[in-house]
This record gives sequence, structure tokens and C-alpha cells, in this order.
Amino acid sequence: MALRGFIMQTIIFHSWLSKQICHFIELRRLSGTDYSSQARLLGYFDRFLVEEYPNEKFVTRQITDHYLQSLSHLHPRVQFNRFCVIRQLCRYINQTDPRCHVPEAIKCVSAPNIFHPYIFSKPEIETLLSVASALPPLKSLRPHTYRILFGLLYTTGIRIGEAFALTIKDFQRKFNLLYIAEGKFRKARWIPLHPSTSLMLNQYIELRLKNGSKTSDSPLFINLQGHNLRHSTVYKTFRQVLEKCGITHNKYIGPRIHDLRHTFAVHRLLAWYQDKQDVNSKLPALATYMGHVSVSSTHIYLRPTAELLEEVNNRFHDHYLNNIKTRGEI
Repeated sequence: MALRGFIMQTIIFHSWLSKQICHFIELRRLSGTDYSSQARLLGYFDRFLVEEYPNEKFVTRQITDHYLQSLSHLHPRVQFNRFCVIRQLCRYINQTDPRCHVPEAIKCVSAPNIFHPYIFSKPEIETLLSVASALPPLKSLRPHTYRILFGLLYTTGIRIGEAFALTIKDFQRKFNLLYIAEGKFRKARWIPLHPSTSLMLNQYIELRLKNGSKTSDSPLFINLQGHNLRHSTVYKTFRQVLEKCGITHNKYIGPRIHDLRHTFAVHRLLAWYQDKQDVNSKLPALATYMGHVSVSSTHIYLRPTAELLEEVNNRFHDHYLNNIKTRGEI
């Protein structure tokens, strides 16, 4: 059975469990949940059933145990995420078919092992964009695509999935605005762009219109064949660019392409401190800009760096001295 995601391309399930998987995903989406990423995880399980248990009729303990064992090569956090979705599916099916085994929950990775994002320095960002602009073939659209894609992720903090979903009409050059039609939790929003970012994006679109579809609803970022960019290809290219930048990459410790979003948030906070802005009053605006439901979600992105801590310390020091002077103690 086929299921079309809100952002992702059509997902096709082939196993004997495909009908129930599609019903489960549709039910979750009707409740207001964007289930695109979880649908991909269910796709892995569907493929596992096709390859290992093509003739079964219901999920057994042997199947879930075997599937969990097949995930043993992955990072514990990834194992937890994939198996958690399978357990949710089994609980749903078990309500109407008691023969479906509901596996026990596995432990989530402990807090000390949670991934810590890599915050790029400004010189590293400049090098990354320079290397991206030199990707082969040099006279093709490819180097321009990756330079603008990586630059847009850094300067706006949008998610990689949101960037893939952009169409030509989503960019409003006249108003320096970018429209995110389907963000996380299906939230749409407008992204104000810096004039320099808007100019670079406009120049890219002029080149982009000479390649692939020219309709307003066609993808903004395309590959050399004129088709949508693929996640796997972009991630592979990102790792290649990191290597050329001399930045060590490890699949467990990054840097990840999502760390450009983390870097955007930290650099924005640092700029506010340097401009003597009231940071607390600015955080709700940052949360809205990044497409977060609340400021608490934004806090996850605000990692301390040496520069940021220095600015915080300087502000505290100045505040302390001003209070002392006001009291006349110095």
C-alpha cells in the first residue's frame, strides 16, 4: 500500500502488514501529529518483514525479538526510536487482534550519552560554504545548490526537511520572505530574510530556472537530473564537505547537518549579547522564527560556547559594577 507524507515523498509498504501500518499512520495524523519521520521508521520494519517473514500473518515475539537484534549495530538512541514506533504499532493492532505480540519497552539511552550538537565557528561556516561552492562539476548547478542550501540552513535555522520541501514560489524576493508551508507539527510560517541572503537566493533561482522544471510549484533545490534532492545524497555530500574542511566527522558524534540549525540559534543569541539586547525578551521571537511550539523547545538549541560564556560573564560583570556605583560603594 502507498501512503503520501506531508513533506516526504510517497511511502510504499509491501509486507502483509502494510494495510494495518497505513491505517495506524493515518490515525496518528488525524490526531494532529506529523508522523512523517515515524512513517519512515515503520518502512524499515515493513522491509524487514518482506525479507525475513514474508509468509507470516501476525506479529509474534520471535519477529519483534529478531527485529530488535537486527538493530544492534545502530546507536542505542536510534535503536530506541525505531523500536518504540514498532511497539506503538503493535499496541494499536493488538486492540483488534490479540494474536499480535506487544513487545516490552526497551530502555532509552541515559542522559549522559545524549548527543551533543557541534557548534560551528564563523570561520568554519565560511570554509564550509567555500568548499561547497567548489563541488564538481564546477560549471553545473550542483555547487550553487549546496552552497545556498547549507547557507540557508545556517542563516535561517530552518530544518533540512523544510528546505527540501521549498518550492520556487515560496521565496518572495520583493519582501525578503521565505514561506515554510509544512513545518514540524504541520505549522506554516514566514521567515524574514536578511537582504544579503535574499540576494544570494534570488541569484540562485535565476540559475535554477535554467535547469529542470520552471513551474512555480517545482522544487527549489534539485539534483543534476532536475529531480528533488535525496536525504541520503545530501548527507553524504555534507560529510564530504566536512572532510575537505578538515572537520573530523563520526556518525555517532557528528557534526550533523542538523547542527547548522543549532549553530544558527547559538550565533543569534551571541549577537544579541554583543548588541546589548534584552535576550529574555527576544527568545519568544526566536522560538517563533524557528517554528517551535514554545520557548522551552528553543532552549535545547542554546548551547554554551566559549564566546557566549564570555559575553554572559561580561554582562554580569557590568551589571554588578553598575549596581555598586549606584549604591556609592566605589
